[in-house]
Amino acid sequence: MKTITVPAKEQVSTESQAIFDQIQKRMGKVPNLYATIGYSAHALKGMLEFEGTLTTGSTFSAREREAVNLIVSQVNLCDYCLAAHTALAQMKGFTKEDTIAIRKGEVSDARLSPIILLAQSITQNKGKADKSILNRFFEAGYHEDALMELIGLITVRIFTNYVYAATEVPIDFPAAEPLN
Repeated sequence: MKTITVPAKEQVSTESQAIFDQIQKRMGKVPNLYATIGYSAHALKGMLEFEGTLTTGSTFSAREREAVNLIVSQVNLCDYCLAAHTALAQMKGFTKEDTIAIRKGEVSDARLSPIILLAQSITQNKGKADKSILNRFFEAGYHEDALMELIGLITVRIFTNYVYAATEVPIDFPAAEPLN
């Protein structure tokens, strides 16, 4: 089987190189997963633009978006994204214990719980959410726009989860704690 390696900057197109420069400036590094997606400038640009659009004026806060990233990555057993988003969630104020509770779907927060449970259900059921969980989301005060944004956030994370599953590039973030 062919092994996919993390490309050096010189191994990708000039368009990907320019995107790497932006990522480096913003994050201080180009994560291995992003570099690997950079084999295709179209894929990297599309993913970053889609994710960026979903964060601008979003219904969901940065913390809520990180919680979605964690639960989706947990359902898909993506060690890379769990490591990256555990670190990001902690930078956004979650404790290690909070990240574990989110990954287990055991959050008591009245606003966050319906979000992560619906994201978990949508991911586990390939889009067909459990109707009672979907109803709970709407009963918590969310509307159709929030549902569409949530599906978008799930889609972006599934993309990165699948890139890792297909490539198994080295994880360049501290490992997330395994669940019991």
